[in-house]
Amino acid sequence: MHSEIDSVRLPCGVTLGVEHFGAVAAPLVLLAGGPTMFSWPDALCEALARGGRHVVRYDLRDSGASTTVDPGAPSYTLRDLAADAAALARALGHWPAHLAGIGVSGMVAQVAVLDRPDAFSALTLAGTRPVAPGPIDEDLPDHDPGTIGRLFALPMPGWSDRAAVTEFAAARAAILGDDPDAARRTAGRVYDRTQGTEPEVHLANQLGMVFARLDCAPRWRERLPELAMPTLVVHGRRDPFFPVGNGEALAREIPGARLLVLEQAATAIPDAAADEVASAMLAL
Repeated sequence: MHSEIDSVRLPCGVTLGVEHFGAVAAPLVLLAGGPTMFSWPDALCEALARGGRHVVRYDLRDSGASTTVDPGAPSYTLRDLAADAAALARALGHWPAHLAGIGVSGMVAQVAVLDRPDAFSALTLAGTRPVAPGPIDEDLPDHDPGTIGRLFALPMPGWSDRAAVTEFAAARAAILGDDPDAARRTAGRVYDRTQGTEPEVHLANQLGMVFARLDCAPRWRERLPELAMPTLVVHGRRDPFFPVGNGEALAREIPGARLLVLEQAATAIPDAAADEVASAMLAL
């Protein structure tokens, strides 16, 4: 299916890299990348577009083709990223929008719909949790320590070496339980669009290292029962980074939320599950 790469400048001066799928006149599904847009698989975007939606996946600030200043020391907060989502929906001429976030961008999506409920009509949260990076609530399962240990034991690649970067991504995926070949291809796409400067940021963000530097206060978990929009929570049964108990907690605390557990998935949405996830999103 044809897609179109674009960029959108927001009123705050930030430019976001975006990619469009489907008819522009259709209802909008905004897919916030975690952190880059490629966290959402092509197969899912295409399935949503076939279902009659205008799908836009985008890069968060300091990643991909979006405005990048100093990823290691962000001058903005989680709420600024949430405001970007609402501003992007308005800039694209669709209001309200179905907002989806995956991994760390799932945190952005939660704050966005709580802060701007008028801007969004539905919410999808994939592979995320109801609290910010850092100390976790006692009732939530934390990262699997063995997995984290193996991730940090991997030697860093030379970031100017495309082959080394893609193999590093494949090795990380294997540790997490994701498809190494898919991760290798995605890392290559990230590398090619950022001339070898962005993969380090991208991969660090995947571990929450950059997000941990953001100001995520005040907490938002206690406000989840305020949500009054159709919500889908998608989680991989085998996710060692945000174990499935985090998705179960989200589904319990958001009124009327549906929980879709992907039995064979870890942190990423596999292409084989794209139609199932798209159908659940389209049903909201």
